[in-house]
Amino acid sequence: MGIETIFALFGGLALFIFGMHQMGEGLQKTAGDKMRNILAMLTGTPIKAVIVGALVTVIVQSSSATTVMVVGFVSAGLMTLKQSVGVIMGANIGTTITAWIVATKIDEYAWLFVAIGFVLMFFVKKPKIKYLGQIVFAFGLLFVGLNSMGAAMKPLAKSQEFSDLLLSIKDVPILGVIVGTISTMVVQSSSAAIGVLQTLGSTSIDELGTPLISLYQAVPILLGSNIGTTITAVLATIGGSRDAKRAAAAHAVFNMFGSIMFIFLLRPYTHFVNFILGVFGVTRIADSNTGIAGMVTPIADSMRESIAISHSVFNIVNTLLWLPFIWLMVKLVTNIVRGEDPVVHKKLAFIDYKVVNSPAIAIDLATQELARMTEIATTMTQDAHKIITNYDKELETKIFANEDTLDYLENEIVRYLSHIFQSSVITETDSVRIAGLMHATNDIERIGDYCSNICDTALQMTENGLAFSERANSELDEAFALVEKIVTETVFALRNTDLVTAGKIMSHEDEIDAMEDKLRESHMERLNNGECDPKTTVIFLELLHTMERIGDHCQNIAEVVVSGGKYKVHNYRGEE
Repeated sequence: MGIETIFALFGGLALFIFGMHQMGEGLQKTAGDKMRNILAMLTGTPIKAVIVGALVTVIVQSSSATTVMVVGFVSAGLMTLKQSVGVIMGANIGTTITAWIVATKIDEYAWLFVAIGFVLMFFVKKPKIKYLGQIVFAFGLLFVGLNSMGAAMKPLAKSQEFSDLLLSIKDVPILGVIVGTISTMVVQSSSAAIGVLQTLGSTSIDELGTPLISLYQAVPILLGSNIGTTITAVLATIGGSRDAKRAAAAHAVFNMFGSIMFIFLLRPYTHFVNFILGVFGVTRIADSNTGIAGMVTPIADSMRESIAISHSVFNIVNTLLWLPFIWLMVKLVTNIVRGEDPVVHKKLAFIDYKVVNSPAIAIDLATQELARMTEIATTMTQDAHKIITNYDKELETKIFANEDTLDYLENEIVRYLSHIFQSSVITETDSVRIAGLMHATNDIERIGDYCSNICDTALQMTENGLAFSERANSELDEAFALVEKIVTETVFALRNTDLVTAGKIMSHEDEIDAMEDKLRESHMERLNNGECDPKTTVIFLELLHTMERIGDHCQNIAEVVVSGGKYKVHNYRGEE
């Protein structure tokens, strides 16, 4: 094999992988927020989880990418281990779509698809048409890569060394499994490895159409590629939670179990695939590579379809076998990866950098982290109410610890959103949402700052022996009750993207302003009547103003929810 042939082979593989990646990006941009709706189905049965896994994998064009997402979701607590097993099974079914795409006989039109896709991408301004153009362009590029690999592999038909390698696989099928496993681990894509396998199979070595590699020899390599693809998920669990490692272990166990089972049933399985091909009238010839009497193989022109069928049947049958025993899989991987995760308060609970190239999902994770941040701010608001009424040192420590956590989360969330912003899959809508969430992160952190200020005020009053009158405390209770209600509603609106609740928060604007004016006038009346210590006047009025500011920040967050990310800053009097 000459150097030019090697360059053509690896160059074609590079184009194939790039085309597959670009097609996945285009599909993700087109799907947009539908990805979130698809994932919302996970609350249902294991069958729904399998369907979700298949659909998401068809969109992202990679079972490895889906599995890495699942690992991230399990680590973040957004998905149970049981749900993750169903999604992983579905991902293995969904990934077979690439083999079926390769099986379509459009090789000679590859450059036409590239040309049409290029025109749509670069000469049409409408985003959805541009995304469609990217899909078409990538679809054509995928076949350009296949054509390049096919041309490079033709000399292999006359190579004695390659023939000897295939004969060794025929004699010892486990060698084929090893070849498939290693090749998939190297290219980090089972779809790419199987695409190469399909190209090998579709290369004819004689006028009869005898394929360069028969179905009997191809199946072990295919099974090995299903084992090799699990390494990506395993690597993704480094530094992750134990449940995330269990999800990756489930992926490995699922694929290894199926591959081992099918390698022992290699001959009847190959006969079964041949039977399916016979039903559809696919031409088959005697398999001279196996030396097994009666063994036949599809002609080279049908090998792509044959391998696609083999891949689909393997994953569907393996899923059907495991589906009733998901509970057993969960128990098995729990025993493989033992122990419990330590409780760490100051850490990220939801966001995961492994999914930043799926913006719709990554943004949703960031939103969940923001909602958690707002929950901490809610606790701080409640604690600030308690401490201004009755100063407590332990409560002070808790408030400042929570403020430190909010500062940490603000920095980490903004950094994460910045990474999403750099993704090549990002759409204009995603950009708007990210900008809005960045502003909302700052709003939440500012709520924590105001609660810390109230804590400082409580300490100041205690050290100076100051106290509010009974009537003043009652009015503060009224003010805190309204603010705590608004902050709680903000958590709900943000976590659930609830437009109705967000609208209610924005409608509280006049209510907060009216409350501040009323309580200010009431306090000044008490001051004139000699009912309050003049030294507490400034503190009381500043507390009212602080609570009005907290309400303004909640309205800013609600604005992000209502407008899908577009941000309007409210000043301290609630005006835009």
